[in-house]
Amino acid sequence: MVVFHYTTQFMKLYGAADTPSLSFAWGGYLGVNLFFIISGFVIFMTLERTRSAMDFVVSRLSRLFPAYWAAVALTFAVVSFAGLPGKEVSAWHAVANLIMVHGLLNVPHVDSVYWSLEVEMLFYAAMLALFVSGQLRRVHVFLCLLLALRVFYDVSSKHFGVDLSWTLARLLNLTHLPWFALGICIYQATRAGGSGSRGAIGLTAALAIGTLAWIEGWVVASLAAALALWVWAAAGGRARWLENPLLAFFGLISYPLYLVHEHIGWVVQRAVLARGGSMDQGIAVAFVVVVVLAAMLTFGVERPAMRAIRARYAKRRS
Repeated sequence: MVVFHYTTQFMKLYGAADTPSLSFAWGGYLGVNLFFIISGFVIFMTLERTRSAMDFVVSRLSRLFPAYWAAVALTFAVVSFAGLPGKEVSAWHAVANLIMVHGLLNVPHVDSVYWSLEVEMLFYAAMLALFVSGQLRRVHVFLCLLLALRVFYDVSSKHFGVDLSWTLARLLNLTHLPWFALGICIYQATRAGGSGSRGAIGLTAALAIGTLAWIEGWVVASLAAALALWVWAAAGGRARWLENPLLAFFGLISYPLYLVHEHIGWVVQRAVLARGGSMDQGIAVAFVVVVVLAAMLTFGVERPAMRAIRARYAKRRS
């Protein structure tokens, strides 16, 4: 995803005198949807192990918001000071970004990648609603109905010229639901004695792939199947190479890295190019800068804040 944003996306928005040695045009698309698959896996696993709704809320909010708030402040400060054409926002917009679902209010993002966090929050809310209502064990029924609704939206628009409510579609996460559904199916398929019958898991996974094939084509559906297979292998301990210490480090800082890499990275790239550097040099410097920032956010904000919030909640609960 970082490679995509620093090459294909940067060249599209700002251009350069030379071209990068490496680019990955599909990187952004694959990266964010892999993220959604993993999220489906992790959130369903978390809810199955959760005793109360508040436990889940505290777990998620302590994980997401401290690093996010710090990243919003840092990115806004850097972009406001250095400038980034087309990407600057007002201070009021930056404050509105702190709620994470500001996109629903048509507030511009401090960093463009924040759109995906709104998608995540809507998914969390839907899964929490199933948990609170005692319907989590019927998750496949709801997933299949929503996937069918997504296809119905597409058929209505393309074949009958009737556009249904896209506000409802957005709130129900219909566009990205197939990826989350695959993650849930992978978790249940790899968990020993897991909930959900094999038939229900297989039907939901097939419908998720079929929905992507119908709407986005078989290339995307095939990529989704490949990503799902990779997550399944990793979850089942069949991808030992992921235990590499360097990969483990990047896994640890992955969330803060995601939060700060794009706009700050572009600022750095533009600064390097303005001083006569090449695209490759700009990419390298930007990558080093955002990795350092991500590590600082991970160990200086995310981890300490998460421990403190969870410890305080545990103390109050006891």
